[in-house]
Amino acid sequence: MTTDEAIRLVTAARDDNELFGGDAPERRYRELVGALHPDRLGWVGPGIRAAAIDAFLRVTTRWRARRATVLHGYRCGRPAYSGDLADLYDVGADRLLKLPRDAADNDLMVREQRALRTLAERGDPRWLPYVPRLVDSFTHRDAGTGADRRITVLGTAPNLHSLVEVRRAYPDGLDARDVAWMWRRLLVALGLAHRAGLVHGAVLPSHVLIDPDAHGLVLVDWCFSTEPGGTVPAMVPEHESWYPPEVPNRQPCGPGTDIFMATHCMTWLLDRRAPRQLLDFARGCRQGLLRARPDDAWLLLRELDEVLHRLYGPRTFRPFTLNP
Repeated sequence: MTTDEAIRLVTAARDDNELFGGDAPERRYRELVGALHPDRLGWVGPGIRAAAIDAFLRVTTRWRARRATVLHGYRCGRPAYSGDLADLYDVGADRLLKLPRDAADNDLMVREQRALRTLAERGDPRWLPYVPRLVDSFTHRDAGTGADRRITVLGTAPNLHSLVEVRRAYPDGLDARDVAWMWRRLLVALGLAHRAGLVHGAVLPSHVLIDPDAHGLVLVDWCFSTEPGGTVPAMVPEHESWYPPEVPNRQPCGPGTDIFMATHCMTWLLDRRAPRQLLDFARGCRQGLLRARPDDAWLLLRELDEVLHRLYGPRTFRPFTLNP
């Protein structure tokens, strides 16, 4: 297997079965390590070397997880989820261990840990279920590379599904009445964060999880968070178009940054029959200039409720399923 072939295979693999194959996983692992190991790359360009090292780290991390590595007393099997920066492992007791694939992202892991501590300390207890709970954090030295990785253990809840899954279940979009309860709860999560002095910085469909049965919502992945007036440290690859102008321009952000992205998530879910009044409301939340956007999620929630009341009358519980 050549280095180029190995890089392509690792990049395209969606899970361990595609990465290591089903028949001879140990042989595939040895082939990948042999093709990607930094000491065996020889004379290659800096771009290929960087891609190969990144692929090598992914392979070794996933292989160790497959072998049920024990980290700080937490037994990790195969990844339960793969996020933007890290793999998440179900370690029992309704907890997920978050292991970054690259030690270079330790600073983003620290951001998330700091944000979750801030939310727990400053946030209104009534709304804390709308964000993850920090259970543990520690540093682990990688035996293969010698790199230290910052690891987070998060409290989780059952029956959560991302908005990506929601849209996949409803490719033609959702009735506005179904989107309404998700929108309201997302604004509550943002209201909690903004009152605590935080901007999430990456309100994307993969980071908004819902409980369809109980109409619950959790806003996850606080690795890109910052304070109002700060800059969002990075953008999630392949989602650049979801961000308001101040983020790619490295300008100060604020609550309106999150409101812009949250609104995009909600309009992305709507079907073509969405009422004009709701679309007008959304348009006002996505002004190009930060100072022109709403900056108070709690006030915006009241305004949304007024729009919904004019459209549909008093609120009622509307059952929702991911199996239409």
